[in-house]
This record gives sequence, C-alpha cells and structure tokens, in this order.
Amino acid sequence: MKKTGAKLMVDLIQSHGFELAFGYPGGAILPFYDELYHSGFRHILVRHEQGALHMAEGYARASGRPGLCIVTSGPGATNAVTGIADAKMDSIPIMVISGQVPAAAIGSDAFQEADMFGITIPITKYNALVKDVDELADTFEEAFAMLTAGRPGPVLIDFPKDVQTGQTANVRGTNKLSERFRSSPPVSGNIEGLAAALNSAKRPLLYIGGGAINAKASSEIRTLAEKGMIPATCTLMALGAFPGTHILSLGMPGMHGTATANKAILECDFILSLGARFDDRVAGVPGDFAAGAVKAHIDIDSAEINKRVEVDYYIHGDLKEALQAIIPFVESKDRSEWVNHLEEYKNRYPLEFEDSEEVIKPQRFMKRFYEKSEGKAIVATDVGQHQMWSAQYYLFDQPNRWLTSGGLGTMGYGLPAAIGAKFAKPDDLVVCVTGDGSYQMCIQELATIRQYNLGVKIVLLNNTFLGMVRQWQELFYEERFSESEWQYNPNFVKLAEAYEIPAMSIASPDEIDQGIDFLLADDGPAFLEVVIPSDEKVFPMIPAGKSQRDMIQFSDLFKQKQNVKK
Repeated sequence: MKKTGAKLMVDLIQSHGFELAFGYPGGAILPFYDELYHSGFRHILVRHEQGALHMAEGYARASGRPGLCIVTSGPGATNAVTGIADAKMDSIPIMVISGQVPAAAIGSDAFQEADMFGITIPITKYNALVKDVDELADTFEEAFAMLTAGRPGPVLIDFPKDVQTGQTANVRGTNKLSERFRSSPPVSGNIEGLAAALNSAKRPLLYIGGGAINAKASSEIRTLAEKGMIPATCTLMALGAFPGTHILSLGMPGMHGTATANKAILECDFILSLGARFDDRVAGVPGDFAAGAVKAHIDIDSAEINKRVEVDYYIHGDLKEALQAIIPFVESKDRSEWVNHLEEYKNRYPLEFEDSEEVIKPQRFMKRFYEKSEGKAIVATDVGQHQMWSAQYYLFDQPNRWLTSGGLGTMGYGLPAAIGAKFAKPDDLVVCVTGDGSYQMCIQELATIRQYNLGVKIVLLNNTFLGMVRQWQELFYEERFSESEWQYNPNFVKLAEAYEIPAMSIASPDEIDQGIDFLLADDGPAFLEVVIPSDEKVFPMIPAGKSQRDMIQFSDLFKQKQNVKK
C-alpha cells in the first residue's frame, strides 16, 4: 500500500518513539503539516525556529531521549542553524526535518531556497537531502541510528515539497547502513594497565565531562570514586554526573571553577578523564594541564583522544561499559591524606564575594535560591555571568538537572531550553536563570509558555550590562566598556505581565526571600527580576589562554582594591 512522503514521515517519527515535535510551519513543509493535522501527533508551536531547536535540546537533556524539530525551507531552516551547531558542540541528540523547495527547483534560487545540506555538513553528525520518495524510509533509518549511536549529536533530513507529496510503496527501511551505527563501539584499550596506574597513584583525580551524562554512567562513576577514595571534579557540562554535595566532590574546574578543583589538577599524580575533552576553558595551556600527573582518557569518540592533551592510557568505547570493565581491577584504597588535604583547600579557599546589606549580590541570591528550592530544580541558563554563578552555587546531586550551552556558548538558549525541559518533566520544578542580554534573544518564547500554560519559572539577574563582556573589559581592557552597557532596557515586569505571566522585581537583600517565595508560590509560570550591581564579577577566574597556575581569586582583587584605597 502506497503512502505519500509526508504520511510516511509522520508514521516514521511516531514508530521511532518520538513523543512530540517543536516546530514552525511554512510553505515548503505544508504537506507534512497537513498530515500532522490528521495524525494526532503532539506538536509544539514555537515563535522562532532557534527557540524550537533549544526546546528540543532542553527536552533531550532533561528526558534522556532524542528531541525533534520541524522547520520550513529558507529562513525557517537557516534560523535553526545556531541551535543545530549548539547541539553538535554539546553532543545533544536532535533530529531536524527541514522543508525544501521541490527537487526540480533546487539550485535555481527558488523562493525560500537555501542549501541546508551544504550549510549543515560541518554541524551535524549526519545530514541528507531526499530527492526520491522511495529513499525516504532508508534515509530516516540511517539518520535515527546516527542520533544516539556513539557520541550523540544532531541529524538533519532536508525534505523537498514534491517528495512530501510523492507516493511510495517503500515504507520500511532496509537498514543497509543503519545497522552498523546502532551499537556503540566495543570497549578497547589497556584496561588493566590503566587500573594498575590508578591503583599506584597517591593523589588521583577524576575529571568528569559531559560524556558521563550521555553515557548514563553516574552510578559507575560514584562506585569508582568511593571504592578508590578518589576526589572528583565535574566540568560545566557534567554537573550532576557526580553528586555536588558528596565529600569527594571538588566542584567545577577551569576558568570559573573552584580553587580546590584547579589546585587538585595542579597537584594530582594521576588524572582520569571520563568523557571530558580537555577543552580550552579547562585546559587553557594543554602542555601545562596536570603537568606532573599520569594522564588517562576514556571516550566514545576516538577523535577526542590525544586531540589537545597527550595521555598515557586511553580506552575507546562507551563510558558506562568501560567503567564496568575497569572497576573490578580497581583496588579499595585509603587516600584520606589526599582527601583531607583537598578538604583543607575547600575551607581555605571557598567561593567568595563581598556581601552587602544595600544591594543584592547574585551569589547570595543563588545560594538562597538553592536552599529554598532544596536543590531539586532543573536549572536552565543562558550564557554569561549568571551562568557561572548558577554553576558555582546551585549544587546538583543527579544528572539531567543542569541545562546550559557549553561548547558554543549560545545566548538565548536558556528560556527555550527550560520550556523543552518542562515538556519532558512536567511535574518537576524547572527554572530558567538568565541575564538581561541573553533573555531578550529568545524572549518571544514567553508566548509559548503562556499558550501551553507551562509552569516555567524565570529568574532574571539584571545588571544593565553584558556582564561577562564588562568583566573582561574591566580586567583586561583598562575599563573601556565598549558597547557593553544597555542604554535602554524594557520594563521586564510589565513585559512578562503582557504575556499574562505573574511578575515581580526585587532590588534589596531583605526582599530575597519574598521574591523566591513569590516565584515558587504555585505550579504556574512566574517571572522574578533581581536587580544586581553592574560591576559584580565572577571569581575565581583563570584568564583565557592561561593555566591553573594563573588563577585569580576574589581575595586577590579585593586586596588590590584595599591597597588602592590606602
């Protein structure tokens, strides 16, 4: 029995377990949307295609299942490019179906034509332009297999209008190519050698990356850490992969990581990367990263091994399976001397800021928000200072609770990602923490919150600046604040109320509890603006291109200011 390409695509997404799609219709994708109308499949109408991609990312990260986006051709598809690139950098499984002009018109500069196949080659795991409806089922099978096999990432199927209306009897994929993508590569490498090196170490360190979340390896990581009494540090993408409140947790490493984590990197004699890629925000100077340590790396992507930092041992394969193979060879050890040494660092070098009874310090607010929400929120952030304060002060004991743009650093990510997470986890507290710069990049998705009556909570830390840009300009550009101050911002409370979202603004420390109580009062959406000082900074800080040895702490700058005053 023949089906149109549009009907077949709807059947394929339903049969492969997708529960909903985020999308925006247009001329080149209308045959598909017409079939969607008859299918009963759940579709979330967004206000901008970038928002759709970030919602799909938030959904995927909170649920652990792939996300799905539908966009039309031309500008609809190119609006999705930032979200696709973001998913590629952070290894998030997203399927994108983009409408395209009829196959015969491709290359003629037809109305709303864009070469999405060519544009997305470097930012997808797999992409395809389907020119024959008979090839659709096979193409979909390949794309779906690539979504989650090995290192996850985005895939794109460019779907011409005449392929949507054409008919085919080939409604089942042959799996000719997809079978080889379905399973992860077998674990390979010197397992016993790595375990022996770990066993002989006196000051080992676990360096946990986002791959640990994707591999669902949190249980194995905790077993390894506790069996060997090995301290652990989680990158920005890995927060929650190891409990943030655990005695062996050192906090986040890198540019705005804790002093303890960064000092541990300097002093360890063995470092084991678990799905982390030694990126430049952690290993700013690759040759000086854990310079005195034996280095080991476990990763599902062989291209990441020895890419930035040369290692002594490596294992290629699924992290969960690799750890299951290694743990039996790991000896139970009493490394209390090393753990106690790092505990002293925690006490000596805590996260610091100069508190105030006149203005709200964002660090104080985030600490209190963590306490009053009992650490149970799913937190989505945008990019900048608010992102780092959230990462520092909101501790995660479980994976899939922290959603942020790490590799690409995409402003505008936070609000739609929180929306996607709320669709994935409707009964959970979902909070977007954002800044007055990032918030305005996808602010139109407030309408999506209202349309679907989503209980997304929004915390806007408003400093009237592009805060991280200002921080760099103050520290490294002699306070030349070039185009980083907003000369105009809207009334954010009235703007939220225009979308029928309850809103409140606070500016005094004695209003913090009242503001948080307002935010958490019920299950509906709510917006809280928190006015903070323009000159507040994120510390510790390692300048770009520098190593852990060059870490600047709050106390260093505070002492400089005191000396200037004298």
